Amino acid sequence: MSSKDANTDCLGWAARDASGVLSPYQFSRRTLGDNDVFIKIACCGVCYADVIWSRNGHGDSKYPLVPGHEIAGIVEKGSVLTFNGVDYDGTITKGGYSSNIVVHERYCFLIPKGYPLASAAPLLCAGITVYSPMMRHKMNQPGKSLGVIGLGGLGHMAVKFGKAFGLNVTIFSTSGSKKEEALTQLGADNFVVSSDQDQMRALARSLDFIVDTASGDHPFDPYMSLLKTSGVLTLVGFPSEVKFSPANLNLGMKTISGSITGGTKETQEMIDFCAANKIYPNIEVIPIEYVNEALQRVVNKDVKYRFVIDIENSLK
Repeated sequence: MSSKDANTDCLGWAARDASGVLSPYQFSRRTLGDNDVFIKIACCGVCYADVIWSRNGHGDSKYPLVPGHEIAGIVEKGSVLTFNGVDYDGTITKGGYSSNIVVHERYCFLIPKGYPLASAAPLLCAGITVYSPMMRHKMNQPGKSLGVIGLGGLGHMAVKFGKAFGLNVTIFSTSGSKKEEALTQLGADNFVVSSDQDQMRALARSLDFIVDTASGDHPFDPYMSLLKTSGVLTLVGFPSEVKFSPANLNLGMKTISGSITGGTKETQEMIDFCAANKIYPNIEVIPIEYVNEALQRVVNKDVKYRFVIDIENSLK
């Protein structure tokens, strides 16, 4: 297939304004270049970032906006943002809530044979977002202890990676409603309600690592006090501010760091690790027609633990 013969007609669902309501939208992808691939999208995960930019949460949304960056599909031919960015030809990039996408081959990843595409999609954001800092800070040492703040799309993947690495995993949540599922289905070793001061005090200076996935505002000092000497807290959520006492950082030589995603080599490594160790995100597969309800459920924290849109069978 030559570049000029490539079919760039595309059907997607787009937000037209800050209401964030998505509806069918016809558009064209850019012409394929020499090193591009044309991907027929099978599945696309739903991330909280899709809510933010659909509703102009950062004031920079470019409408019509087609969200979606957890994209899995089949290559039929063959650093810009996946959506709401400017491509090298000057067009606005549009994401995976659509029938196809054109990307440079260097930004594509091989999904191992037999690994479901619907499960692979969330790995490309929720998975790599926690895997990358865990590897960077050597949170893969069997027998060490890991705390995970927040049990959503990112948090449940941190738990799964932690258990695969042989860590003792403690989940921190604002309520006890997810305790049974966290312990029995996700395999966590401990579950703590963060507002229970007795439970928190019992874990003082007991954790080697903490992965903080919470984007809502929350105190940091109670968690810093749970770290051992030279312990590491890595922040992957986006609270509006981060405040903690210098004493909780300096005494004990502790480290706090931030992270957002990983590189292409590490992303492929993470995908292969999941396939080899049979690690699958907990997903709820939905048709594209349900996407507006799904986005609102993401806002309401009513998903266990990642929506995935069945593009192949529902976007017609």
